[in-house]
Amino acid sequence: MDTPGAKEEADPGLTGWENPAQRLRDALAHEHFRLFGQPIVALAPPGAVEFAEVLVRLSEEEERLLPPGEFLPAFEHYDMMAEFDRWVLRSALRRLETGGALRRLSLNVSSRTLEEPGFVPFVAVQLRLSGVDPAALVFELDENDVLERRSACERFAAGMKQLGCTVLLDGFARRAVSFEPLKALLADYVKVDGTIVRRAADWPAAQAKLKAFVRVGEVTGVRVIAECVEDERVRATLAALGVPLAQGFGIARPAPLDALFGLDPSAGTAARRTPPRAGS
Repeated sequence: MDTPGAKEEADPGLTGWENPAQRLRDALAHEHFRLFGQPIVALAPPGAVEFAEVLVRLSEEEERLLPPGEFLPAFEHYDMMAEFDRWVLRSALRRLETGGALRRLSLNVSSRTLEEPGFVPFVAVQLRLSGVDPAALVFELDENDVLERRSACERFAAGMKQLGCTVLLDGFARRAVSFEPLKALLADYVKVDGTIVRRAADWPAAQAKLKAFVRVGEVTGVRVIAECVEDERVRATLAALGVPLAQGFGIARPAPLDALFGLDPSAGTAARRTPPRAGS
């Protein structure tokens, strides 16, 4: 058990900040985070954007942007992930309210939030206040959480589905190839783990797995997404296997969310009307 002051003594190593907890509270209160998005696009016909996964960067001095790996451990350490997830949800809804080229966003859900009974009602209230169509929100549940926190994940997914939101199982087949969680979660999308996708062009076993996932998806109505697509060979292989959707640096790199919505990130006015196509 931590003794008084123990966290304060240990935490600077997480981020290099003198008072990480207060720094995170200030960042949430003063909107120091910046929303990016990485499109998930169709492989056939190529280029149509299904939705974009929301990614968050922390703005530091001199316009330096910290990736999540540099600040999320501190959020987890201080048991503040639920606060962070609420901030991301509100920010995503504000962006969706503006309208634009992109109509749907996916949000990653932390383990802490999955187990918080008040989060689904919070989402319901925020949806009512924003007027955003609930189907515009896709909630990504990681396979590790589904395997280790099954009851919490099923309650969370059922609550979101009742609201009219969409559910995605992320990291599929990272630990186990079982389609049973898809049924239990009533998942709309499954994102195949990058350990399989990266080897798709050269490994027959990966190709066989992807074919099986596509067949099951066609039968169940679950849309299959290949993540971590990093080059043209893999993309071409996935398209030949019939994988409908893909995400990765070889498809489209993360970009400021304003740009994906067709807005000028600096001026906040309409600048582009189409999100980037695959490979742009």
